[in-house]
Order: sequence, then C-alpha cells, then structure tokens
Amino acid sequence: MSIRSIEDFDPRDAAGFKEHITRREPVVLRGLARQWPVTKAAQGSVTGLIDYLAGFDRGATAEAFVGAPEIAGRFFYGENKNGFNFERRRGPFLPMVRSIADLASEAEPPAVYIGSVPVPVVLPGMDGANPMPLLADDVVPRVWIGNRSTVSTHFDESENLAVVVAGCRRFTLFPPEQVGNLYIGPLDATMAGQPASMVSVRDPDLAAFPRFDTAAAASLTAELGPGDAIYIPTLWWHNVEALEPFNMLINYWWRDGPPTAGSGLEAMVHGILSIAHLPDAQRRAWRAMFEHYVFRENGDPAEHLPAAHKGVLGEPTPALHARIRQFLIGMLGRG
Repeated sequence: MSIRSIEDFDPRDAAGFKEHITRREPVVLRGLARQWPVTKAAQGSVTGLIDYLAGFDRGATAEAFVGAPEIAGRFFYGENKNGFNFERRRGPFLPMVRSIADLASEAEPPAVYIGSVPVPVVLPGMDGANPMPLLADDVVPRVWIGNRSTVSTHFDESENLAVVVAGCRRFTLFPPEQVGNLYIGPLDATMAGQPASMVSVRDPDLAAFPRFDTAAAASLTAELGPGDAIYIPTLWWHNVEALEPFNMLINYWWRDGPPTAGSGLEAMVHGILSIAHLPDAQRRAWRAMFEHYVFRENGDPAEHLPAAHKGVLGEPTPALHARIRQFLIGMLGRG
C-alpha cells in the first residue's frame, strides 16, 4: 500500500495560504523558515544552534519527558496500559537542551524531549528575531527540542503550523473521519492532554487493530527538514517522529472560532455522560437535535426568534459566553 504525500504550497503566497486554511486541508510549506537566524544557526552545527539560543536564555525552567532506552523513543502508556513509560522532569531550560545534545554520543541513549514551551517564556526575544509573517502577531510560538522520539497519533483543537528548525521530522496525518479506525486510548488518561491512538504507525499490530489498515490507506505523510513547515488543520490526527539525534521544532497554535468558544472535547465528554448510554431511539433523537442546534444542518436554528429572545442561541459575545457558563453550571449543579 502506498501512502500519499502531503501537497506542497508556495510559502511566499501569504494570501493564498490564508485562503487555503479555509479548506481545512494539510499542506507543506518548503523552506518557509529557511532564512530564520535560528535555522541558519542550526545548519552550522548543534553547538552553533545552542550558542544562538543561549543569547536569549534568561534561566527559565521547563519540563521534559524522559524515557528509558528500551522505549525506543515512543512515548506511550506503560506495560498493561498502567501509567506511562516515561517520567516528567523539570529543570533549567538551556542546561536541559545541552544535555539532550550530549546524548548524541551514546549508543543507546534515553529518549528525551522538551515540548510545547512558549518561546517568550524560555527564550524572550527570539520570536521577534525569527518572525512568522503568515500569522497574526499575537499567536505565540512554542518550542520542542529532543532526540529521536515518536509522539503518538493525536489531534489538537487548534489550527497548527509547525516549523522544523533542526533535524528531520516525519509527519503522518489522518483525516478526522478516520477516528473509528485509529483505536483511540482513554479520553481522560492522556500523555499530554489529548487522546492518542493505541496503534504504532511504524509497526501496527493489525491482528489487534484490524481497522487501522483503512486509516493507513487514508493517511498522508511528509518528511520535513530545517526551514520546512507543515499546516495541520484542527482535529486532523497526526503522528510525529523526530528522526535525528537532535531535533528542534517551533509550532504555532491558534483558534479561528469566537474567542469565547470552549473545548469541543469537553463538550463531547459531557455528551458521553448525558447521551451515549441512552437507548438507541433516544440517541437517534438527540442526534437530530445536535444536527439542528449544534451543527446547524438546517441553518440558523433561531432565525425565527427576535434577537432579544434568542437566549443561548444568540450571537457569540463575552456576555453570552458568561450567560451560557452560568446556565451550564446551574444545570450540572442540579445533576
């Protein structure tokens, strides 16, 4: 079975990229950040990159995931799915980065990565020196640094633009509708906040997870080197492999919906509590209600009501957001 490559997009076409986002399809932007000073520093050597980072370091701390050599870089659940196969350690950011670089000389190093750390927190000023013109200025860049590792297939509730600075990363993406073929783990016991697939993309056990073959047939993949970027739409499942002894990535998350929008995952979990275990006929009835009120299959469900009487169906504003929260808190309190 051949896996399809993700489409490339001209990174110079900022207007076209913004239009492309509306299609919610992944795309690779080759060379988008090739001229960043940090990327150029990484192209010289890992030592040169760390020296560049040191110019912005102010001694902030960060958290790292650390796993034994036996996990082969795959951060996952522990044996018998009890706990996890890694531990979390906090320490000064730059010394941890240096220790990751030092592991390159070991034949069987532990797996280590520092993930999702806001750049302005640990490297203040580096975001201004390496700007991202495709996004709004208030979108905060986050840095990921580690050795060879695999982040299991998961989704984000935000739009995602990820830029490889050093090393090489392989991205394998699955459309949202493949969720039923990905064998997702617990929704409430996750490695880093988002549910993840139980299937190893590189070595899938099709006897245990037979439907994964269907997901694999629908997957898209891309390998990115320094300066390359990838846009991953909201709710697209993605598996990320860092392939070199030292890897660095900067990503940007942003939401396109109203600023008051809550978490879809939280809403879904509440739906599980309220609806998932009802009789079939009742679930079908609630599906019709969700399609009408939430997914708006029939248009605006309150178009026949005067604005003053639309209640929770009104236009999203901070005031309405507060009203809905209080309405939900009251409902949950009665439960």
